[in-house]
Amino acid sequence: MLANLLLANLLLDDLDKELEKRGHRFCRYADDCNIHVRSHAAGERVMASVTAFLEGRLRLQVNQGKSAVAPVGERQFLGHRLGRRGNLGIGGKSLTRAKDRLREAIRRNRGIPLARMVAEANRFAVGWLTYFRHAQCRSTLLNLDGWLRRKLRCVRLKHCKSPSTIAGFLREGGVAERPARQLASSGKGWWRLANTEQAKTAMPNDGFDTLGLVRLADHHAALNRVGNRLATWPVRPAV
Repeated sequence: MLANLLLANLLLDDLDKELEKRGHRFCRYADDCNIHVRSHAAGERVMASVTAFLEGRLRLQVNQGKSAVAPVGERQFLGHRLGRRGNLGIGGKSLTRAKDRLREAIRRNRGIPLARMVAEANRFAVGWLTYFRHAQCRSTLLNLDGWLRRKLRCVRLKHCKSPSTIAGFLREGGVAERPARQLASSGKGWWRLANTEQAKTAMPNDGFDTLGLVRLADHHAALNRVGNRLATWPVRPAV
């Protein structure tokens, strides 16, 4: 990985100098580069000229499938999305990949305890959040928190297997007899059942806290608080 990064920087140093000479605003990391211009027409011209420079002067192949001219909010750079005011967000593709990884960890048919699923989901989520710690994404993470808890409710209901066991589990969680039996005998799919009041009553949010599930929005906020404290920590001068 490090060798590829060094090689890309060596090969594309000439591109950096060319873009600087033309007065373009750009950001490059390894072979991933975004160039910012004022209009779509200017973007088309720059795309054509930079492609010609890379393929003609540097003898490098441009990946046309990943290259495009588009508004800045529609493009990703290192998994991030750049907002109109220059703020960072989580790119749509990055969010989709994260949900795929979490979905794999908490598949209903894995046949492992819920606590182990939570531990595996946490392992991925904590590292992923650290990478995106500078993104402004609280609403995105709150939605992802809700989605993750709903997926886990699906798993727990399915682990009950029979309607009578589901009804008993719901009653133990504080659901009255009649609504517990109504959910247990329902023909709705697991995803819809997991969003019912009965499921939320029997499996409240703080119950997942007890299992150790990381609240993504809160953990992300804590990462930023730690970063802000370190940034403002007074440095004693050397004597």
